[in-house]
Amino acid sequence: MHACVPSSDVPDEREARLVILGPDYAHSGKDAGSTARKEATATLESRGSSPRNYKNTLIFLAADATRLRELRQAVRQFLAWRSIWDQKETLNLDQFQTKQADTKRKSADETVEARIPETFQWLLVPGQSDPKGGIEWTEIRLQGRDSLALRAVKKLKNEELLIVQTGGTRLRHELDRIPLWRGDHVGIKQLTEDMARYLYLPRLRDEDVLLAAIRDGIEQSAWQLETFAYAESWDETRHRYKGLRAGQSTRVLIDGQSVLVKSSVAAAQMEADTQQATPDAAIGGSDAVLAEKTGGGLTKPDFDVAVEISQPVTQLRRFHASVTIDPLRLGRDASQIAEEIVQHLTRVLGTQVEITLEIQAELPEGASEKLVRDVTENCRTLRFKSYGFEDA
Repeated sequence: MHACVPSSDVPDEREARLVILGPDYAHSGKDAGSTARKEATATLESRGSSPRNYKNTLIFLAADATRLRELRQAVRQFLAWRSIWDQKETLNLDQFQTKQADTKRKSADETVEARIPETFQWLLVPGQSDPKGGIEWTEIRLQGRDSLALRAVKKLKNEELLIVQTGGTRLRHELDRIPLWRGDHVGIKQLTEDMARYLYLPRLRDEDVLLAAIRDGIEQSAWQLETFAYAESWDETRHRYKGLRAGQSTRVLIDGQSVLVKSSVAAAQMEADTQQATPDAAIGGSDAVLAEKTGGGLTKPDFDVAVEISQPVTQLRRFHASVTIDPLRLGRDASQIAEEIVQHLTRVLGTQVEITLEIQAELPEGASEKLVRDVTENCRTLRFKSYGFEDA
């Protein structure tokens, strides 16, 4: 959630974001020329001087023009009574006047708190019904006394303007509808980009929603009819998919290689692979006759024999890894690393796992006294082994 910030401060990333427009940008019902609509359009189109890439992540909340006047008046009342309360000694107020100022201040504060949700009631949601058409804005008036974000999310989920959970069947429908396939497959990384970019696609909360839908589609027993298959990569030279899987649980990666494969194409490759794996393709075992001794010599068999020489198995006893994490996504990335890497290592009995977090920050304008004090105190509380600020 980004409240009352310049459009350049709204990140251009693949997670859904609620942008609360400041009081300078109010809206009235069905007013396409309102200051709120103009600011929302500008924010949607660009971030500062650069075009915005991930337009299908933004939702806007604006104040009602009429209610905003009432909120401003309530804020003025609060500021006036707070000023009197803060200067009670300078103004030489007696006990009765001091109590009155305190009561009025608290009452005005409560009035402001009550009018904020009444004022910020317009959800402005961009979309496209046709990939070749223009942007269409959906206006929704919020009601209730929950927090602004909670009211917005509840309404968006009910109207399916924000998807927090979906399945493989619906994802297959979207892949076919546009279509999003690039030939017989589509890269998963490309699909995450598409979902965040294009307003004619469902608006997902984040890429985790897409990954869950992909896993659901791969695991379905009726994948050939209703969903798709997964492959670790596409071998352009051999014209076949590597690590092709469907109808089973599998780990899905978002990288430049992994792809979703059309079910008909995947089924055809799997069937071809099964036909090639005939019993005559591999001959061996204790009963296999490799040669026949006749007349003091050996006769060559009428088939080729592949002899596999067993190699000593190397015991892998140590693992190490390092990764650079975006500080703005530290919580989510650290959680994913713990789930995808660390938990597998710690499951092995007797394994000793050590994790070290290293932080380096360059401050072009130098650190303020408050920053030094806050960070140092927090490091001490969190029992960091070493920490400190240095000169450039």
